[in-house]
Amino acid sequence: MRSNITLLGTVFVSAFGMQLAFDQGSERIWDNINKGRQWKDIKHKYVEAAEDDE
Repeated sequence: MRSNITLLGTVFVSAFGMQLAFDQGSERIWDNINKGRQWKDIKHKYVEAAEDDE
């Protein structure tokens, strides 16, 4: 790395990529641990029940 701009660009792009990978990985682990207990998993029960009441 002879150029400071190249080094900084590599560091920033690598940090951005690592952040995306970490966020997606931790969210996937969280979803597996809490499967069936999150709103996205049980929403269909309550949305359909509310529509039937109207």
